[in-house]
Amino acid sequence: MESVQSVERAMAILASLSHADRDGRRLIDIAADTDLRKATAHRILNTMAQDGLVAQDEVTGRFHLGFGLFALGFAAVNRYGLIDLANDSILRLTTESEDTVYLSVRNATEAICVDRATGAFPIKTLTLRVGDRRPLGVGAGSLALLAWLPGEEIERIIEANSSRLENYASFDAETLLRLVGESRRRDHTFNDQMLIPGMRAIGVPVIGKDGRAVASLSIAAIASRMDSKRRTRLARLLSEEAETVAKRLAEATDGLTESSIRRLLPDLT
Repeated sequence: MESVQSVERAMAILASLSHADRDGRRLIDIAADTDLRKATAHRILNTMAQDGLVAQDEVTGRFHLGFGLFALGFAAVNRYGLIDLANDSILRLTTESEDTVYLSVRNATEAICVDRATGAFPIKTLTLRVGDRRPLGVGAGSLALLAWLPGEEIERIIEANSSRLENYASFDAETLLRLVGESRRRDHTFNDQMLIPGMRAIGVPVIGKDGRAVASLSIAAIASRMDSKRRTRLARLLSEEAETVAKRLAEATDGLTESSIRRLLPDLT
């Protein structure tokens, strides 16, 4: 029981430190947060500091979370990769839609397809292979990664991709800005045969804690399978699974951000 109590006290101290700002936390504040005597809190802090779980600033005397916790967290994150964490959602989407589902992430000014799964419908829309890259905004999943960024960043990305957009006849800066606005209003993206005649796709962002897209899920199908009624249904399914993926990723990374997603992926360079 004494060992269990010590673990509980240590966890309470770590929780207190997790709410500290960059200046760290004073011993008196940690003791107040945890209902511990200062001497008890200080003894536990010193023990955790020996293992690198806690660090004390030599000048201010304030305490911070230690680098050892980062190493432990990184090991936990890498037990499962992004694809593993999103796999259940992707399989449910392929089962429900019977069409092709894509998982994409952002790398600077482009989108990268990191996973693809096909449904049971006999006509496949395999417009992307795993590893394929496109300028942000070109395609339903790529547009979802662009549209949920801050406005100024969207404009910078479109400008940076101006020369690459010349390779896509249906896409230019004005068109992308229009598509961004339409996507945000309807809460999903829609590619209406802009890349390949006879193919339509819809996409949704996986939203991180700062409101930015950290990944995207999209479904592609032949145009006849993407009428407005079915798009509404598929958009709802995508949104539900995007929320599920976001929750699983947030649990794995202790705060879902673009940089934390990159740690779940192989080298994207």
